[in-house]
Amino acid sequence: MKKTTNSLAALLLLLLVTACGDKNPQPKPRGYFRIDLPEKQYVTLDTMARYCFEYPVYATITPDKYSPDETDWVNVEFPAFKGTVHISYKNVDDNLPHYVEDAHKMIVKHIEKASGIRDSLIIDDEHNVYGLMYFLEGEGVASPLQFYVTDSTRHFLRGSLYFNIYPNNDSLQPVIDFITDDVWHLITTLEWK
Repeated sequence: MKKTTNSLAALLLLLLVTACGDKNPQPKPRGYFRIDLPEKQYVTLDTMARYCFEYPVYATITPDKYSPDETDWVNVEFPAFKGTVHISYKNVDDNLPHYVEDAHKMIVKHIEKASGIRDSLIIDDEHNVYGLMYFLEGEGVASPLQFYVTDSTRHFLRGSLYFNIYPNNDSLQPVIDFITDDVWHLITTLEWK
């Protein structure tokens, strides 16, 4: 009986020693907090003099405090995500190439941090809305989404998404995708006045 007990104790000790140690430990991937996304619902912003569009009910519209003289500049703020889509408007008067070039310059500023830039053409003949949307990819990109739209004769509207946190677009990707859908909705409901 003593021999069986000693053998059992030796076997348990051997199992304990071999089970506890991993000779090649692997680091665990970093986890991120779960982000609860609200249900999509939209209301119309119809208080602007030059344009109107639909924006999500979980966002707020605020005037651009850095450009108080520009009455058609607004921010679509997403407080739950600490994100803002900054929207600026300009009248077109034979200066459309200048505004388009400025929009491209704003994209070029992000090339240093971007691992890739994709664009998507915007053509809406029904509402006379044409432009480009840019998707800036990369972990440290400050603005992952920018766009401009115009009717090419009178109106030019530019928008850019920024977050009020350190840019870590890997963890923000679900929110970026969620807000991108809202920006597409904004563009598809945009009407010039």
